[in-house]
Amino acid sequence: MKVFIDGSAGTTGLRIAERLQARPDLEILHLPDERRKDPEARRDCLNQADVAFLCLPDAAAVEAVSLVENPDTAIIDTSTAHRTAPGWVYGLPELAGQRERIRQARRIANPGCHASGFVALVAPLTAAGLLPRDAFLSCFSLTGYSGGGKKMIEAYRAPERSALLSAPRQYGLSQAHKHLPEMRAMCGLETSPAFCPIVADFYSGMEVTVPLSADMLAGSVDDVRDVLRASYGGPVVYFGDDADESGFLSAAAFAGRDDMEITVFGNAERILLTARFDNLGKGASGAAIQNMNILMGVDETTGLCLGKEHA
Repeated sequence: MKVFIDGSAGTTGLRIAERLQARPDLEILHLPDERRKDPEARRDCLNQADVAFLCLPDAAAVEAVSLVENPDTAIIDTSTAHRTAPGWVYGLPELAGQRERIRQARRIANPGCHASGFVALVAPLTAAGLLPRDAFLSCFSLTGYSGGGKKMIEAYRAPERSALLSAPRQYGLSQAHKHLPEMRAMCGLETSPAFCPIVADFYSGMEVTVPLSADMLAGSVDDVRDVLRASYGGPVVYFGDDADESGFLSAAAFAGRDDMEITVFGNAERILLTARFDNLGKGASGAAIQNMNILMGVDETTGLCLGKEHA
């Protein structure tokens, strides 16, 4: 299989390249640095590839798609550009029926990092009728600074950085975060959630939390656990019964890994749904490689870094 990474110098592209370099079943197409942004050189590689990863800003990803003329080239786009676009398959294979759609697709939109956790937590509950589609939800999500790309990484690692970077920082304050459309669409919600993303002073890792109250549900907290446990049996996404660390829950616990843990905390009245994973793993490059493996018809965990108990 010939694979091309368009945007291989970015954070997600670099992680994909690292994961793929030891794969004897793949031939990686490379462009020299001076030709990485040459449209004709990119066009040639995109059309030679069996699978092309787009690790680009939205406008550049749309341009890259326009360069593909080979009907056999499958595209996995890690940008926001096509996540709710007609003709594109959303690349979260753990959703009901989605794995088969991915297997047959030629246009796959990789989920956003925050959205991966939110959709994994909420979509099974709306599909089961436990959570009404007109529910107004909230979500807060902790992420490492690598999710902001090279500029943010440089800012956090600067020798004389701002003291404000030493404390968690909330963003997306306008409630127009680019992940909201897919969060709403993939969960079948009538209203986008109130979303509070927070970046903190650690490199990678993510913890997405969706609070629920008992009066929002057509069922109990045990029903919620049963639905999520039945939805996620691994090996990449799985339900965890005893995930807390002596009353704490670290957002960095899955750093460097490609799996995701789903848990339910709280009590019968106030419920916390949580998803922990790596924003660069199941939130980006790990998900992209999993989708490629499904396309190829090989074990979908090939080349992924999973927790020991799930490897």
